[in-house]
Amino acid sequence: ILTATQTTGLLGAVPPKTAASSATATARDAAVPATAPARSSEEVLGELDALVGLDSVKREVRALTDMIEVGRRRKEAGLKAASVRRHLVFTGSPGTGKTTVARLYGEILHSLGVLEHGHLVEVSRVDLVGEHIGSTAIRTQEAFDRARGGVLFIDEAYALSPEDSGRDFGKEAIDTLVKLMEDHRDAVVVIVAGYTAEMERFLTVNPGVASRFSRTITFSDYEPDELLRIVRQQSEEQEYRLGEGTAEALVKYFTALPKGPAFGNGRTARQTFESMVERHAGRVAQLPETSTDDLTLLYADDLPELP
Repeated sequence: ILTATQTTGLLGAVPPKTAASSATATARDAAVPATAPARSSEEVLGELDALVGLDSVKREVRALTDMIEVGRRRKEAGLKAASVRRHLVFTGSPGTGKTTVARLYGEILHSLGVLEHGHLVEVSRVDLVGEHIGSTAIRTQEAFDRARGGVLFIDEAYALSPEDSGRDFGKEAIDTLVKLMEDHRDAVVVIVAGYTAEMERFLTVNPGVASRFSRTITFSDYEPDELLRIVRQQSEEQEYRLGEGTAEALVKYFTALPKGPAFGNGRTARQTFESMVERHAGRVAQLPETSTDDLTLLYADDLPELP
């Protein structure tokens, strides 16, 4: 490693950093996490496979991983490698695991040597769109810089292009992002996410947007039995157990829950478990003495009321 003096001797005088460039570098360095030992792609895919449901999503991510891995091997063998566009569109309802999969995807690309860090930077409209002319491009550039070497995950990306846009600055964010993706195509992987219909509209706003993304991956809503599996996982992690008849009651509960826009899928399952634990505590706290079963078993009566 060369010292600053040695570098000056080799390359001539090194110009001093300006306060602005120094601040930008410091902010960028602070945004990138310390590099941890990289897990292999198979280890990360194992974590992905362990997630409840998401079968089609898992197939899509593994197919992308296989394409990238074989492309790497072909290059090593002196062969042409198929071009794989790594930017993705995630569509589906809230709570279906989009952020989790984005994080694992970044880690996979890091393990394959595609991304330098593989970290995830999650943003939404409020992080990208400014309140006056010119500020949106600056905010978008800053978010992109924080994600260098990793994944920029834009949640509810369709909010950047409202149907009644008027003088909205969201289009400026999209235009800036498209240019950055072209100019720094190997530096950052961009994933845009949101409801299916809204994301279809978003992709038509800018002619360059749709061409920047390789594929759309759809995250389906969880079925009641899959929501039950999430509650079981939560119970095991927190050292609770489902008492007799509780599993059946949970399936009926999740089947009866309204599946409107407010339905949170996996988030709803976790919130249901938390409510059961709270109701369990209120019940067990009244007992003069408690056994291990009293302290660990959750029953159908602990389920919250249906909304």
